[in-house]
Amino acid sequence: MLKEEVSSAITYALSKGFQIHPDAFKILEKIDVKELQSIIKQVVREKAKQNMFLIDQSDLKMFVESEIDDRIENNHVIMFDPTKKVTSAEGIEGFHALFQNRYSKLLKIMMQRSQSKKLTPISNVTNGKLDEETYIAGLLMDRRIDRDVTKLVIDDPTGSIELLIFNKEIQDTANSLQIDQFVMISIASGKNGGFFVKEILVPDIPDHIANRSKTETYAVFISDLHVGSKFFMEKEFAEFVSWLSSPDPIARKVRFVLVGGDIIDGIGIFPNQDKELLLLDVDQQMAKATELLDKIPKHIKVFIIPGNHDPGRRALPQPAIPEKHNMHLWNRENFFMLGNPSMVELNGVKILMFHGQSLDDVVGSTPGLSYAQPAKAMRVLLKTRHLSPIYGKRTPIAPELEDMMVIDEVPDIFHSGHIHVVELDMYKGTLIVNSGAWQSQTPFQASVGISPTPGIAIIVNLATMKVFTKDFTENSS
Repeated sequence: MLKEEVSSAITYALSKGFQIHPDAFKILEKIDVKELQSIIKQVVREKAKQNMFLIDQSDLKMFVESEIDDRIENNHVIMFDPTKKVTSAEGIEGFHALFQNRYSKLLKIMMQRSQSKKLTPISNVTNGKLDEETYIAGLLMDRRIDRDVTKLVIDDPTGSIELLIFNKEIQDTANSLQIDQFVMISIASGKNGGFFVKEILVPDIPDHIANRSKTETYAVFISDLHVGSKFFMEKEFAEFVSWLSSPDPIARKVRFVLVGGDIIDGIGIFPNQDKELLLLDVDQQMAKATELLDKIPKHIKVFIIPGNHDPGRRALPQPAIPEKHNMHLWNRENFFMLGNPSMVELNGVKILMFHGQSLDDVVGSTPGLSYAQPAKAMRVLLKTRHLSPIYGKRTPIAPELEDMMVIDEVPDIFHSGHIHVVELDMYKGTLIVNSGAWQSQTPFQASVGISPTPGIAIIVNLATMKVFTKDFTENSS
């Protein structure tokens, strides 16, 4: 005789016009009775979308832990996490060490270029030692436009130099550079003294063929939940988490979820924030976030980095959300709390995770960029090979002894959030993903004309790099 819960679930399915294959009954009896009703509703909802009205064994198998398809590869390696490396140096000396390290790391990357054989220290040039073809390398300290001439000031450990640009094409390149970024420049002596620019080279990532997973495995990219805010889309996010447990053929092959920061809305992040909060305490917000994330199936690995709204250090690089705030997420077998930025390798695919605070500075200082196209701003970071090149603007940078924001390793996927606008791009073999948000438009966003695209999960097939989006706002009333 069938258990009462199983009988009730079957009655529900029949009332919706479904038939149930005899083989399905054996699986129904194995499913936890507390979850049975919601599971049947999920199956009915997904199958109805496909106009298929027969529930068979395959539709229910994944809800029994032992029935998870273990042929799908789910290997991970944490390649870089700043959490244990964050030390913070002090004051001016600390920043000197940081920029010295930035210069050294990026110079090492540039030394792979053929032009690097013609590099000379700035002090040699200012002392009058200039060959027919000379390159210098350093950080861009200043840029000014005076009539039709662009002036750059470049700094290396031996000194600084002012350079003039007369060529319109080179001026356009110079105007797109980020202050404090690394450049390599071909220079020549001017007839009336001074030095002018012949060519500008930036570190950039090389063209490459992305690594692929051996099995058809899906990774889901999300960001900016802002749990605790009145504008957090709890219903849609709960539906997303529920979908991960559903019989949907793609959901069944998801083995990784990557969360790009701003798990909660935080406290005191901006003026009068309390008027926009449902939960007025950081730990209440984190407890709510944990409750929602906790429902992600155990066979899916979840990687979480902090954003500027999350508890802990605000300056970059950020260590993982402190254990005292993240409830029991630290101790979950399938959860990995990482710092910002971090690099993970999933089935061989290298993924750079960065919340994206510096995108504010890049958008604000680069002609032609806007918040409507965050992937284009992310391209700029790949070209500079640095996740936060500009010092002294909106993005706080800590005076670390090592510059952990340099993009040493070329990623196959570059994932950010922060802007709340979904956008995808491909650049030199790297898939760029800005994964939007789970927070509807806030009064501040409305006041500055930002139109977010919330409630969308980005799904990537790691075997083919094919990208899907699933919009969880479609069923909302």
